Amino acid sequence: MNDNEHKKPESVRMKDLHFDPRLFDTLKTGRPIDSILSIEGGLTKSTNFVLVGDPGVGKSTVSMDLLSDLQSNGASVLFISGEMDRFDLHKYVERYPKFGDLDILFLGDYVEENPREIIEEMLDKGYDVVLIDSLAEVQDTIKEASKITSNASEKWMIDLMRRNNSGGNAKESYTSFICIQQVTKDGVFLGTNKLKHNTSGMMELRFDEVGDRYIMFTKNRRGEAFKKLYFDLSSTGDVSYQGDAPKSKAFSNLALDPNIEIDEELVLRFLNDDYPDVEDTEEDDSDPPPDNPYNLL
Repeated sequence: MNDNEHKKPESVRMKDLHFDPRLFDTLKTGRPIDSILSIEGGLTKSTNFVLVGDPGVGKSTVSMDLLSDLQSNGASVLFISGEMDRFDLHKYVERYPKFGDLDILFLGDYVEENPREIIEEMLDKGYDVVLIDSLAEVQDTIKEASKITSNASEKWMIDLMRRNNSGGNAKESYTSFICIQQVTKDGVFLGTNKLKHNTSGMMELRFDEVGDRYIMFTKNRRGEAFKKLYFDLSSTGDVSYQGDAPKSKAFSNLALDPNIEIDEELVLRFLNDDYPDVEDTEEDDSDPPPDNPYNLL
């Protein structure tokens, strides 16, 4: 085929297509995040999710937590770190020991070699899920090492992902990718339309107006979009998921205070919205109302 020719177009009928039943298996974390990943619940095979978010919101933490939980439930996983080195990851493992069990490729160890071949060789082993942090950093590393353009580097990455999506590896695994991607100062997604078209979903991690963190898909071909799942990073060991609407931080702090005896009836009233959230009230120096002994408001 020369430069003036193109692939001959043809139509297909879905009833004539046949798929490997393994493609429709879902990978479970056993955590609330399963509910927003897909309609079936869990991460579906042969998908590519791009993850973006506000600075400091917890993109790396949440994605590694997701990867660790998938591994705990039997998935084979790989973390390709294009930004963090061993010392950076050490602090994460101190707070979340389960991250210490992840297989990690530190791409910075291979910048003087051929990182392109290193990544291809690793992915050829055949993983269920691969986390890349960040996609832009990996592409820049490939661009500089291979002396190619940004578009060529992106095309190589997309083609590699699609090949592994289709089982083009030693284990014929239908690999799914979770790619943390950078955004501009205005919050605009970095990447071409080709990258956007080859993603199954766009996962966003944001702070709401009062500073609570949540996850939401703005695009999800396998599940529901614009459904919020709130999470918290204050505890160690695991990311804590709080559902679609967190209660006030006063209540969260109360639950962590071992010196306060909690009235179960009051807690039920709070959970049933008999009390307004903190954001709906104005701060004042007055004493708390008598039926609010814990000063939740």
